[in-house]
Amino acid sequence: MTTSQEKAEGAGHARYTYRLRVSSSAAAALDSEWARCRWIWNECVARSRRAHAEGEKCGPAHLDKMLTEARTSNGWLREGSSVPQQQIVRDFGKSRAKALKDIKARLPQRQRAGMPKYKKKRESRPTLNYTRRGFRIKDGRLHLAGGIVLGVVWSRRLPADPSSVRVYQDSLGHWYASLVVPTQLQPLPSTGRVIGIDWGVSQTATTTSDAHDLAHPQHGNTAGMKLTRYQRMMARRKPARGQAASKGYREAKRQTAKIHKKAARQRQDTGRKWAKRVVTDHDALAVEDFRPKFLAKSTMARKAADAAISATKQALTEMARKHGRIVHLVHPAHTTMDCAQCGARAKHALPLSERTYTCTACGTVSPRDKNSARVMLVRAGLNPAGADRARPAGPPVRRQREPGIPSH
Repeated sequence: MTTSQEKAEGAGHARYTYRLRVSSSAAAALDSEWARCRWIWNECVARSRRAHAEGEKCGPAHLDKMLTEARTSNGWLREGSSVPQQQIVRDFGKSRAKALKDIKARLPQRQRAGMPKYKKKRESRPTLNYTRRGFRIKDGRLHLAGGIVLGVVWSRRLPADPSSVRVYQDSLGHWYASLVVPTQLQPLPSTGRVIGIDWGVSQTATTTSDAHDLAHPQHGNTAGMKLTRYQRMMARRKPARGQAASKGYREAKRQTAKIHKKAARQRQDTGRKWAKRVVTDHDALAVEDFRPKFLAKSTMARKAADAAISATKQALTEMARKHGRIVHLVHPAHTTMDCAQCGARAKHALPLSERTYTCTACGTVSPRDKNSARVMLVRAGLNPAGADRARPAGPPVRRQREPGIPSH
C-alpha cells in the first residue's frame, strides 16, 4: 500500500497516511472507542439544538463542561480514553462555528455548511483523532491511549515525529492512520523553464508544453461496466424500509465501494505522477485558479468528475510547495477571450463547440486551450516567447505563499 500525502493541516504541515494491520481484539477496541465518541457527538448535537430553541449559549466551554459531567456520571464513557472524546467535542465546535458563520454571512443554502447532524450507527464510519499525548510509535507499532496497539505498514519513511494522528476506517472496512508531520522542503535543480496550465474536460490539463499535456484518463469510464453490474444487483436486492439488508445486498454494496475506491486511487496516482513531472521540469507554474464545482450541474458532470480536476490541481500545488517551485494562481475570467500574442480581447465569448481561437486584431490562429495556457503565463508576468507584447487586462494573480515565508 502506497503512502498518500494529503492536504496540509496548516502552514508547514502535511499528512502521511499508512495502512494498518488490525487484530480482532484491536478492531473491537476501536469500535468501542468510536461508539463512545459517536454518543458524545450526538449528545453535542442535542445540546446545541436545545440551546438554540431556548436562546442559550452553546460554546466550547459549555461543551467541555458537558463532557466532564458525562464522564463523571457514566462509567461506560470512563472506560475509554478521554483524548478522542475531547477531540470530537472540538471537531463539533469547529463544525458548528463554521455553520453559524455562513448563516451570519447570509450565504445561499447551497453554498453554506449545514449545522452538525446526528451520526447514525450504520451510516457513519469510525474516525478517531489523537493528539501527541494520546499516542506513541514504539518498535514500529502505533500505540493508542487505552492500550490499543496497531500494526503499521510503513510503506514510506516518516520524515519527522508526528504531532497528531487520525485513525479511520474506509468504505471497504480497511483501517488507516493519517499522521500530521512538519513539512520539509526538498528543492530540485533549477531548469530555467516556466509553464502555463489550463484546465478542461475533454483534456484534463492543456499546457504550453506539448510534452506535459494531461489527457483525460477515463478511469471511471473503464470501471463503468463492472460498476453497473453491481449497482443493478443492489437495486434488485434493496431491502424494504425498516428491514435488515440481505447478505447479497451487502456484498454487492461492498463490491461497488471497491470499484469506486480503485477508480479514485487511479485518478490520484495519475495526478501525482503528472504533477511530479511538471514540477521537476519547470521552475515556475502559472495555473488557472479553476473551481469546477459548477460543472456538477451541467451536462458534462460525469466526465468532469472522472477528470478529477480539483484533485489534480491540489496535487500540483502541493508538489510545487514541497519542492520549492513558484505557483501563480491565475483568475480564469476572460482567459478564453484574450489573445496571448497581442493582448486583444474578443467582443463575445467563444461557444464551447469552437475549439480554435482566432484573434481579430493580429490574426493569430491557435488551439483554444493552448491560447488560454499562454494567457496564464502572460497574466502571471512570466512572459514566454511569443507573448512579449501587451499584457492582457484581467483580475490580479494570486501567488501561492511558500510555507514558512511570512506575507508582506
